[in-house]
Amino acid sequence: MNPPDCPHLFRDRADAAHRLAERLQAYRGTKPLVLAIPRGAVPMAKSLAAALQGDFDVVLVRKLRAPYEPELAIGSVDESGWVYVSPYAASAGADQDYIAAEKHRQMEVIRQRRVQYTPIRPPLDPAGRTVIVVDDGLATGATMVAALHGLRQRHPAKLVCAVPVSSPEALAMVRPLADEVLCLQAPADFQAVGQFYRDFAQVEDDEVIALLRP
Repeated sequence: MNPPDCPHLFRDRADAAHRLAERLQAYRGTKPLVLAIPRGAVPMAKSLAAALQGDFDVVLVRKLRAPYEPELAIGSVDESGWVYVSPYAASAGADQDYIAAEKHRQMEVIRQRRVQYTPIRPPLDPAGRTVIVVDDGLATGATMVAALHGLRQRHPAKLVCAVPVSSPEALAMVRPLADEVLCLQAPADFQAVGQFYRDFAQVEDDEVIALLRP
């Protein structure tokens, strides 16, 4: 664990969003579409959209959980049902039947979230726009892969991935999928995203719904 005064620790997600905004000032005034991967990145994306004078929304993707280690992503699924499966999924105990069942479970979560979120704010169309996809950090990178893949199919003018911190492996995986990748740090000693925040409190659905209100 890093000491409390370690310079590459973020105080919280608001601090991380502020630091990302400083590095993304070239997009200020171009009305970018800033999309959050729920739930942790939602407060960050709303703050970033305000700083860049852009629009704010969510992109709904879910990780596919390893059979005996639910925190480990062995892949991901986007709202269309497209699935990314990591190269180590089989060694983590995930066969085709398990992946199909896990996809079904996570698609149900996506559907529930769309029902919760859409009455508040209909999804914005990324076509022809600069789209900045935000997460609070990348561990395996699986959900970002699904988000970038799904958005690419919807023809944005430019697709940007913006994260405060990432494992070097995840960063290498997502880099080819975006036109630009901004990552403030990708330390070799990466173990978990929360390692790099002093305050990494969980973001709940009611907070997301409140943030999505105009």
